[in-house]
Amino acid sequence: MSDLDDAPLASTPAGGNAEPYSVSELAFALKRTVEAAYGFVRLRGELSKVTRHASGHAYLTLKDDKASIDGVIWKGRRLACQPEQGLEVIVTGKITTFPASSKYQIVIESLEPAGVGALLAQLERLKARLAAEGLFDAARKRPLPAMPAVIGVITSPTGAVIRDILHRIRDRWPCQVLVWPVVVQGDAASGQVRAAIAGFNTLREDAPVPRPDVLIVARGGGSVEDLWAFNDEALARAAAASAIPLISAVGHETDTTLIDFVSDQRAPTPTAAAEMATPVLAELKAGLADSQRRLARLGGRLIEDRRARLTAAARGLPRPDDVLSLARQRFDIAAGRLAAALERNTQVHAQALTRTSARFTPGLLERPRRLKAERLADLTRRFAMAARRGPERLAQGARLPALGQRLGAALERRLMAAQDRLTQLDKLRLSLDPNRPLALGFALVRRADGSIARQGAALAAGEAVTLKFADGERGAVIDGDPNSGRPPAPLSARAKPAPRPPGGHQGDLF
Repeated sequence: MSDLDDAPLASTPAGGNAEPYSVSELAFALKRTVEAAYGFVRLRGELSKVTRHASGHAYLTLKDDKASIDGVIWKGRRLACQPEQGLEVIVTGKITTFPASSKYQIVIESLEPAGVGALLAQLERLKARLAAEGLFDAARKRPLPAMPAVIGVITSPTGAVIRDILHRIRDRWPCQVLVWPVVVQGDAASGQVRAAIAGFNTLREDAPVPRPDVLIVARGGGSVEDLWAFNDEALARAAAASAIPLISAVGHETDTTLIDFVSDQRAPTPTAAAEMATPVLAELKAGLADSQRRLARLGGRLIEDRRARLTAAARGLPRPDDVLSLARQRFDIAAGRLAAALERNTQVHAQALTRTSARFTPGLLERPRRLKAERLADLTRRFAMAARRGPERLAQGARLPALGQRLGAALERRLMAAQDRLTQLDKLRLSLDPNRPLALGFALVRRADGSIARQGAALAAGEAVTLKFADGERGAVIDGDPNSGRPPAPLSARAKPAPRPPGGHQGDLF
């Protein structure tokens, strides 16, 4: 019996022998029949009319050159690729009908590209869209830090990739490395790598786990399908939004993924990514030593230049006698003319007083005479005081040569003190030179990790060290027990001591 036979019977009209069905009864009967017959189908075709609803569902049409069928993808389905207009795909699902419009459609459970050509075509369309948004622009890419203290690595915890990165970083620039383990292939790879990038960016500077200065996303080589997780649009946007500079090292040199275009730097191999992220410690040390030597030479030249300029300035200064000679001469002339000028001034005033007093009567002249006598007495007193100050000023003029000599001696002492100060600073600079002990025959002992060995007891027997001399570095191996105070003699030397030379004299060391 068919589904139509199971439908409820309607009342039989008079004069007819066929039972009528309602439209909904027929539509749902057909729906059950189609779903039972086509519960699992695989279709290959080209996508068109791709529409994403606000609810999260996607509606599309799957067609070929002769027919088409509507399709729906419910929200939450994990697909191998996103549906796009014109993409040739293979879908898996079940056929059903939509009773409201009497149409049949396929409910898609999985969707995958029909081939490599379709994958690459989809990738090229995604590239063009992201490039139009400016995610590939060189202006938005950040420079890598010159000397990172912490490096974050996002890769699989197993395999040769993480070992190569850690080994290369340890050889070039020993620093702290944080590894965020993820899967690097399959449907879950894109989400885990995206979560790792976001997790590193959420770390704070003062957190117990330090925030990385640079990130490395790494994976070994593989086919296009193996690397397809790194062509995910959401992963590309997460890499572009990362506040920490990011290096992409996915695949080999010939492999190219979408994350390579949005990252700040693209490395051909994971080992090359470690080299991009770290400087060479030995080169930095050599550059620092060269800068110290240049600084020492420049300091010496600067001191010599200042000394020469000081000497030239001292020669250009005039002698104290030359500076004071003109003032001394003017003072002598003024002092010699002072007594005569005072005397002439007194005579001029006396004559003026006589002419004025002649015009008054004797009775009227009594007061002017008294005033004249008082004025004359005042002038006499002032003249006496001026006469007493004259020898004092002459004595001061006589002290001017002595003052000039003292000024010259003080200037010379000042110049000598400055020269001595420069000499002391130069000696202090030479005494603080870290390479001076090396020139005296001493050697600087460094351990394998670059630290300085300050005590012999801290070195173990057989440990490799580096001896730095004034003319270069040499390797050495520590021998003997540090508690014995002296290295043991070789076995051959203890078994067969060297014979003494005749006469009791000490032999040749060589």
